[in-house]
Amino acid sequence: MTLQTRLASFKIHARKVLALSLPYFRSEEKRKALGLLTAIVALNLGMVYILVLLNDWNRGFYDSLQNKDQPAFWQELGRFGWLAASFIAVAVYKFYLTQSLEIRWRRWMTNDYLRRWLSGHAFYHMELTRSGANPSQTSTPDNPDQRIQEDVNQFTTDTISLSMGLLNAVVTLVSFVGILWSLSGSFGFDVGGQHHTIPGFMVWMALLYCALGSLITHWIGHPLVKLNFKQQRLEADFRHHMVRVREYSESIALDRGGQVEQTLLESRFAAVLTNTWRLLGKQKNLLWFTTGFSQVASVFPLVVAAPRFFAGAIQLGDLMQVASAFGRVQESLSWFVDNYDRLASWSATADRLTSFE
Repeated sequence: MTLQTRLASFKIHARKVLALSLPYFRSEEKRKALGLLTAIVALNLGMVYILVLLNDWNRGFYDSLQNKDQPAFWQELGRFGWLAASFIAVAVYKFYLTQSLEIRWRRWMTNDYLRRWLSGHAFYHMELTRSGANPSQTSTPDNPDQRIQEDVNQFTTDTISLSMGLLNAVVTLVSFVGILWSLSGSFGFDVGGQHHTIPGFMVWMALLYCALGSLITHWIGHPLVKLNFKQQRLEADFRHHMVRVREYSESIALDRGGQVEQTLLESRFAAVLTNTWRLLGKQKNLLWFTTGFSQVASVFPLVVAAPRFFAGAIQLGDLMQVASAFGRVQESLSWFVDNYDRLASWSATADRLTSFE
């Protein structure tokens, strides 16, 4: 798939998400919705600011240990206490307000779908269309019960969580990349008798490390989008058929159709398990890489910055501040790597709700 095709696919998905999201933020509840969203964004920015202060705290705290300065040690420990307390308070209220927005959005979206599904006998016409359609066509609207109950819940939760996570990653990157640039120093090397210097060496290393990680993650995990979409459809079909058996239990019993229904249910469940094993295999391959990627990232900045520390160019506090800043930059750039599996599931849910629309 070419870069142009990928960009076109991303634009299509973005339009789908906007089409599903904007009605709520333009509804009669828009003031409350926008107010909660603004508060959540502000709390995210507040958390990033506290992380910047904690990064600066690293230098003073570890320098006091290296210099065996006891008064400075206790002073820095007290500073950590109020920074940690502030971070906890912001994190708790961010969680509460985020959950509140998710619940309100789900309530509005569910009520909207129920009203439209039940008006004008839409539920009846959909079943007629479904019964006459080719089962292999995944675009055919299926299992409205699952769309309204499960997909709406997952869509609202993932949309808020992923969008706020991306915002947090961008703001963290902007806040820490300057710190890392100023702390990392320059890297000099000779090529062909000429001396070359790379300023902000640690920043370039973080960019290179995360760019490679993102490319490899996408290469390993891109089949997850289609597999997640198919898994949701197969699970819903299996559950839907069991519900129909319960609804028509008397007719099935009188016609002695229990064995036929069991065969059909076993066939649908076998399809669920087949796709589940495929999904599990792809998730296992992705987990191999992402786990290794995060483990290497924990020591990577220390290894890169260690020569300057051993040469006496920086103190222990500077080394730990570099490691902390590199970690924040790396986490921000690795947002795509860390959320790839969830992004795949979210994309499948948006596709299902779009087809339902």
